[in-house]
Amino acid sequence: MNIPRAPRLIALGLALTALAVVVSAQSPEAHRETDPLVLARLARWQDWKFGLMMHWGPYSQWGVVESWSICSEDEPWCRRSIDNYVEYKKAYEALPRTFDPVKFDPAAWAAAAKSAGMRYVVMTTKHHDGFTMYDTKQTDYRITGPEVPFRTNPKADVFRAVLDAFRAQGFGTGAYFSKPDWHHPDFWAPEWATPDRNVNYSTERYPERWQRFRDFTYRQIEEIVSGYGPLDILWFDGGWVRPSPMIEIGPGTFVKNPKNMDIDMPRIAAMARRHQPGLLVVDRTVTGRYENYRTPEQEIPEKPLPYPWETCMTMGNSWSYNPKDVYKSPRRLIHLLVDIVSKGGNFLLNIGPSPEGEFAPEALARLRAIGDWMAVNGEAIYGTRPVAPYKEAKTCFTSLPDGTVHAIYLADEDETAPPAKLMLTSLAPAGGTTVRMLGVREPVRWEKVGKGALLTLPSGAVAKPPCRYAWVFKFKPASSPPKQDKGAGS
Repeated sequence: MNIPRAPRLIALGLALTALAVVVSAQSPEAHRETDPLVLARLARWQDWKFGLMMHWGPYSQWGVVESWSICSEDEPWCRRSIDNYVEYKKAYEALPRTFDPVKFDPAAWAAAAKSAGMRYVVMTTKHHDGFTMYDTKQTDYRITGPEVPFRTNPKADVFRAVLDAFRAQGFGTGAYFSKPDWHHPDFWAPEWATPDRNVNYSTERYPERWQRFRDFTYRQIEEIVSGYGPLDILWFDGGWVRPSPMIEIGPGTFVKNPKNMDIDMPRIAAMARRHQPGLLVVDRTVTGRYENYRTPEQEIPEKPLPYPWETCMTMGNSWSYNPKDVYKSPRRLIHLLVDIVSKGGNFLLNIGPSPEGEFAPEALARLRAIGDWMAVNGEAIYGTRPVAPYKEAKTCFTSLPDGTVHAIYLADEDETAPPAKLMLTSLAPAGGTTVRMLGVREPVRWEKVGKGALLTLPSGAVAKPPCRYAWVFKFKPASSPPKQDKGAGS
């Protein structure tokens, strides 16, 4: 089909404009953070390496996926236990009336996380369903709301109780906040159907309505950053709520997007940092100036990334509580941590507390197992940065600023002791380097073989290993440190 010249030029212009927007959004130089307070906090966050995330709300009573079962999309995570959507949504939104987690003990949560070696916490203040786990003044759909039986509990302001408990243990703190709010009438307007996760009206046709929602969101976030003490991270979810000025309706033909869901992140970030100078803002999956670090979900990159990042992942299969959940083994979780850290990332591990406010026994057992391993090997994790070649065969590498390199040998499932000899083909220590196995007093003998090194372990370390699942060898140089790799957000 031939297109007249003028429309073709218009379409081309729109396409180039849209391309410029995309390129600008993806260019790391265009949005590089310059605030020294933010950069200093980002460096400190990168040193923490291991954190705890919790998805918790009234939905835990049903053991269903958080929020998504009230979304009408035809996706596996949106499935419902009854076919009538209207009836289901009404019952779901009534769950706060029976939510009374009287066994909620945030000090126990913090103690378990600390024993596991975690250094920071990110707590859900509001998920997509709009129910807040803090004492917002913007809506009654909150944990301290008039119909919630838990409202009279001394720890009813759950977010505050969590922050107090974790700060007492020296944790960095973060607030998860969902930008979409499916309970708010200016996001999912009640006069129209809600076919998907997006706002269900045209923000171009009803700009006043969308502005009301933006102001509501702004006020809720201001409550968090101004009323709950010092925070390190503002962790936004719902990346589809973003500026989307153009959409492609045909090859090379772009038009204005009627569902441009610009929440005004510059305004929000400026306000948040007035209250919390140096605050890390994570507008996840949007990229740009307001995503200080990136958050691959349930996956680990194949190689180090050229920017700060964090894998967020569930300990089981579900983000929220599921009484039949299947938890990853301690060995698997430790190997995930090592793999992530060796590539320059942080590991944010999620647990969904029960409707009574407890961690499942399986989750607590895994935290203890990770803690046992970290007690021996934590120095190979905290404050480290990636160093080439990052990994060879079953061994990962991390480095410290003084030139120390750690080689972390990942045990197979049936491997209960390290090998008597370990050949590292890609690591050639300089003369005078000392090698020790963490948790073992006797030094490890090594000799240069080709471009690598052959390690001979003390017999006692093989007969009685200092830990399970992975063993760490520390290479301490005798003099000046080697050049450290800077390829992953250092």
